[in-house]
Amino acid sequence: MDLLILGGTQWLGRTLAGEAVARGHRVVCLARGEAGAVAEGTELVRADRSEPGAYAEVAGREWDAAIDVTRQPGHARAAAAALVGVVGRMAFISSCNVYAAQDEPGAVEGVTLLPPLESDESTPETYGEAKSAIERAYREAFGERSLTIRPGLIAGPGDASGRSGYWVARAARAARDGGPVLVPDVLEAAAQAIHVDDLVRFTLDSVERGATGAFNAVGDRGTFGGWLETANAVAGYDGEVVAARPEWLAEQGVAEWSGPESMPLWIRDPEWGGFLDRSNAAAKLAGLTLRPLGQLLDETLAWERGQGLDRERGAGLSAERERELLGLLRG
Repeated sequence: MDLLILGGTQWLGRTLAGEAVARGHRVVCLARGEAGAVAEGTELVRADRSEPGAYAEVAGREWDAAIDVTRQPGHARAAAAALVGVVGRMAFISSCNVYAAQDEPGAVEGVTLLPPLESDESTPETYGEAKSAIERAYREAFGERSLTIRPGLIAGPGDASGRSGYWVARAARAARDGGPVLVPDVLEAAAQAIHVDDLVRFTLDSVERGATGAFNAVGDRGTFGGWLETANAVAGYDGEVVAARPEWLAEQGVAEWSGPESMPLWIRDPEWGGFLDRSNAAAKLAGLTLRPLGQLLDETLAWERGQGLDRERGAGLSAERERELLGLLRG
C-alpha cells in the first residue's frame, strides 16, 4: 500500500511506520519532525499541522490508506477536508477516554461517547472530548471508509510515560537491593493494558483488510493484584510487599495513575473503575491477538533495564519518597 501516517516521530506513530515498512508498504510520515526521527525506510514530509496548507504536499497524490494519531481536533478537521478525495481509507487511533461513562466493567463499543470538543485545541482536561471530536470529523468525512481504534493503556518497550514499566522495574530494584515495596491496597481493582506491538499489528491488519467501525483495542481483563504478582515473578522478587490504604496515600499527597511521585495504574475515583476493564471481544473477533502479561512485562523490563532502573522516571515514586512513606506508615 501507499500509506500516509499523520505523525510518525513519537512512540506509537514511529512503531506503526516501522512495522508498515517491514510489511512492504510505502510509508510517508507527515510531521514537524521535532519529536524525533522517523522509522528507517519511511519518508518524512515536514509540515506543521496547525498551519494553513499543511497537507498541500501529500494532497497532490493518492493514498490507499492514512493513519492519524493526533489529539488535536483542528488537525483532524483540516486533514479530513484536505485528504478525503485522495485517501482510500482513514484509520484513527483514538482512546477509551472517549466514553461518557467509565464505571461499567466489560463495557463494549456501542455505549455513549463524550460530547465532541468544539475547540480545535485540546488540553489534558479535555482529552476525551477531543478524541471524540476527531472520531466525528473522520466519520463524517469518510463514512464507511473510516476505522477507529480505541486503546486504553498502551504498554511495552518505549513507554516514556513510565506508567506500564514502573511496577516491574520497582520489583527488579527490590530484587537487587531488597524490599519492601509499597503498593496501594487496591489489589482487586481492574488492570488492563495492550502491548504497543499488539496494537500496531491489529491496526495494520485492520487497515490491510479494509475493516471499518470502532474497536476497543485493549488487553485482557485482569486485576492490579495480578499485575503486581506477575511483575514480581518476572523480576524475581519474592520479598515483602506493603499495601497502604488509598485514603492514606491520598492524604500524603501521592498522585494517582501517572506523573512524578505517583503510583501508576491506581485510580481512586469509583466513577473510573471501568476504565481499565473494557471488553475486547469485538476486536478479538476481528483478529486482535495479545501476548501474555508475563511476556509483556518481561519485554518491558528489558527496556527498563536499558534505560536505567535508577533513572528519574516520568511516573512512579522515587526511592527517597517511598522510604519516607514507609517510615510514616510504620510510625
